[in-house]
Amino acid sequence: MPSQPITAAAAGTWTLAGRTVHRMGFGSMRITANPDRELAVSVLRRAVELGVNHIDTAAFYFSPGGILRVGSGPTRYATELIREALSPYPEDLLIATKVGPGVDPVTGAYTDATSAAELRAQVEENLRRLGRDHLDLVNLRIVKRPGRDSVAERFGALAQLRDAGLIRHLGLSNVRLDHVDEAAAIAPVACVQNSYALDNNRKDDALLRTCGERGIAFVPFFAIAGARREEGAGTDHDEAVRAVASAHGVTPHQVRLAWTLYQGPHVLAIPGTGDPHHLEQNIAASALRLTANDLATLDADRHFHGRVA
Repeated sequence: MPSQPITAAAAGTWTLAGRTVHRMGFGSMRITANPDRELAVSVLRRAVELGVNHIDTAAFYFSPGGILRVGSGPTRYATELIREALSPYPEDLLIATKVGPGVDPVTGAYTDATSAAELRAQVEENLRRLGRDHLDLVNLRIVKRPGRDSVAERFGALAQLRDAGLIRHLGLSNVRLDHVDEAAAIAPVACVQNSYALDNNRKDDALLRTCGERGIAFVPFFAIAGARREEGAGTDHDEAVRAVASAHGVTPHQVRLAWTLYQGPHVLAIPGTGDPHHLEQNIAASALRLTANDLATLDADRHFHGRVA
C-alpha cells in the first residue's frame, strides 16, 4: 500500500492576519507560466488538498513569463487561476496579495503605484480577479530608493482601504526595518515579505529576528531560487547543501526549504511551482528535520549575524 503524502501540516502553524496557517504555503507566480491552464488549476487544487492554507499572489503575476512581462499568446493571471481553481474558497484559506508594482498589459511598460487612487485601483483589480468582496492580506511592495522611499503615504492609503472594509490586514514587501517602523506607527504590520534564502540577502537576518520579537510573520520569497530570483531553481547548489541533502536522501531544494523553516517559528515558506511532482516535494520538506550539525554545515562560512533558533 502506498504511503500517504506528507502535508503542509508537518511544518507547524503560525497566526497570520488573524488566521492559523500552516507554515508551508504556496507562491502563485510560477503557475502563470504554465502553458497548460488545466494543469495550473490542478496544481493549485492539489496544494490545498495537501494542507496548504496560505497562498501568495499579486495582480502583476501573469503570463507569459510569470511576472512583469508581456508577450504573445493568451494572458493568464495568477489571481484568476486561483479563483477558477478554488472558488468558492475554503474557510481556512488565507490569500495574501501585493500592490505597488504593475505593468501595462499592452506596452509591457513597468509602473509603480504611488498615489492613493492608483493603489485603490490595484486593490480593486485584485478583488475583481479573485472574486472577493475583501482581501485577507495586502502587502505593500516597494522599490527601495535611498533617500526617497518612505512608505508612510502609501501605507496610510492602504490603511484607509482597510478601514473601509476592502482589506483585512496589511503587510510590507521588499523593505528595511525603518520601513517597518514607519508603517507600524500607522497600522499593524502582519508580515514582512522579502527575498531571502540560505545564500542570498542574509543581511536581512537581523530584520528576520526583529520580526520574530514583534510577532510579525517573516515570509521569504525566492527561498529556493536564491539569487537566481525569477529564473527559478537551479542545479548549482553548493557542497554543503548537497552534503546535507545526500545525508537525508532528499533534494537540495528540500534542504533549502527546510532551512528556511528552521529560521524561526514566525517564518513562513511560500515556494511556487507549476509541476505537481515538485509541489509534493516542496510540501514534503515540511517534515524534514535538520540536526544541529546540519544547520552548522549549511551556515558555515556564510556572512551574517547569527541564525535564529
